Amino acid sequence: MLFTVNVQSLLDGLNTVTRALSPRPPKQILEGVLLEATEEGITLTCSDGSLTIESSLLANVREEGRVVLPGRLFTELCRKLPGGEVTIQVSDNHMSTIRCMSFKSNLAGMNPVEYPEMASVDAGTTVVLTQKELREMISRVVFAIATDESRQILTGCLLEVSAQEARLVALDGFRLAMQKVQRAFELPEGMEVLKAVIPGRVLNELSKILPEEDKNCVLLIDKTRMQVSFGNTRLCTVLLAGEYIDYRRILPASFKSVVKADRLGVQSAIDRASLMAREGKNNLIRMEIGNETLSITSNAELGDVLEELSASLSGDPIEIAFNAKYITDVIRSITDEELCMHFNSNVSPCVICPTDGDQYLYLILPVRVFS
Repeated sequence: MLFTVNVQSLLDGLNTVTRALSPRPPKQILEGVLLEATEEGITLTCSDGSLTIESSLLANVREEGRVVLPGRLFTELCRKLPGGEVTIQVSDNHMSTIRCMSFKSNLAGMNPVEYPEMASVDAGTTVVLTQKELREMISRVVFAIATDESRQILTGCLLEVSAQEARLVALDGFRLAMQKVQRAFELPEGMEVLKAVIPGRVLNELSKILPEEDKNCVLLIDKTRMQVSFGNTRLCTVLLAGEYIDYRRILPASFKSVVKADRLGVQSAIDRASLMAREGKNNLIRMEIGNETLSITSNAELGDVLEELSASLSGDPIEIAFNAKYITDVIRSITDEELCMHFNSNVSPCVICPTDGDQYLYLILPVRVFS
């Protein structure tokens, strides 16, 4: 195998595909990146056995072939190259010679025959979103995906697509995050709703490699797998098996109190109160909401914080406490100027949603405190 490729293009491709590498791969071959050179160019592939990422690059290929090179070492070598063009030649015993200007390195490769084939999705339901839409949806819900493996289905995120909208839902037992894109989607005849539970790690990695562009991103989903294609990149993953929790049953049908306040002001006040809350035993902040005032307080052995903000209240006054991290994660995911919070009592969930529309919804469980 012999080819020449632009160093930056190669590095960009490696930075994308190596996100699929596992720190503890089930097989040694999966520590590597598969390079395939054909007359169309080169293809880079990395996999951990359940997640596979593939990226195609333009290159001057003089001899076709395949080789598996150590993923992280090869990427670091390419990161240190002086720039311009790099030429890679692979011998019959998989030894690779890398040349770039005055630099030369020999790197031992592995037999590509042992590398698993990418299990692509050939048939299923197609969902088209823009790269920017999908990236934003993911980034605003991933914090609520559970990390506790004891409830594996909650370590994934529910993708739900109907004829009118697509939504992502994440739930970890303490908070719920939901984002929507409302437009027409085509579903197979007889299918009212498409549901797929995507592993949280996959969504985390996908959000990092998705460009923030308005170009299309195509999701192809069958019963057990999902394939995502955008630009010169293709990602394939195994979906989580099982039924996701019926999150609609958790959402309150009505509220006794609705509070509106400046989002940036509340976010800044909570950030300041969190500094003291972290010094306490429970990382708690308290909110006391009256007719015109929202008071945010936190206490610790070292001291306390009190900040008062203007707010409008419809309904009953309320005093409520939250884990500082949980409410901070939610408010940082909102871009609206106004924060709209809905309450029933100091022990029932708080729901945060837009003043107008329903493009997002966040639910946070409060912490029961005894005065």
